[in-house]
Amino acid sequence: MQNIKRIAGEIARASVPIVVVHGAGSFGHPQAKKYHIQQNPGTEGLVKTHRAVLELNTVFVEALQKEGFAATGIHPLDCLLAKRSVVKRWGVEIIERMVDFGVTPVIHGDVVMDTANGISVISGDQILTYLAKKLDVAVIGAGTAVDGVLDENGRTIPCITPSNFKEVSDYIRGSTDDDVTGGMRGKVLELLKLAESGIESVIFNADLSNMVFKFLSGEDICATRISGAK
Repeated sequence: MQNIKRIAGEIARASVPIVVVHGAGSFGHPQAKKYHIQQNPGTEGLVKTHRAVLELNTVFVEALQKEGFAATGIHPLDCLLAKRSVVKRWGVEIIERMVDFGVTPVIHGDVVMDTANGISVISGDQILTYLAKKLDVAVIGAGTAVDGVLDENGRTIPCITPSNFKEVSDYIRGSTDDDVTGGMRGKVLELLKLAESGIESVIFNADLSNMVFKFLSGEDICATRISGAK
């Protein structure tokens, strides 16, 4: 929780308009796995997984509010419709209006209604991709617990593009036991979709002090850029 408070402070120091999207983390992933939401969706799994991610979202929102932001949580279960675990419909104009009005939306990975499967899990990375294509976004920052995407020697891969993804893909790990949304591999694949649309992303270590501030301030940082460049 201390990391969340620190990150909120760094966002405040950078003083830029921002939409915050966070994953479900250790709050939502264990619940989604326990109730087999992806394979055997049911109402108990929906309720308990959603409640878990709401708790984490509340922590983010309150941390930003203490830093002076007019932050509010946006919950995909209430407004997003999926089909086979892919975002099908979401009226995101309200988010754009919020930002224009000075509100900071804080959105999270969530369990949502699904026209084919009943319910499904939509990751924070999927939400990032969808929003970035709909909104006027200059660059995406994806804060993680490592220094970007690492090679076999633990060194940061400086850039991943559609043309070099195949040669670096062996180094990119999939999900951990509890992560039901694809882990770092899932993140990179989602961000490559953005890259092909001309939107660059930066994967960096948000666990390190001042990294969020430096990214938002446009400073050079140790990171992996996901770019559409050939």
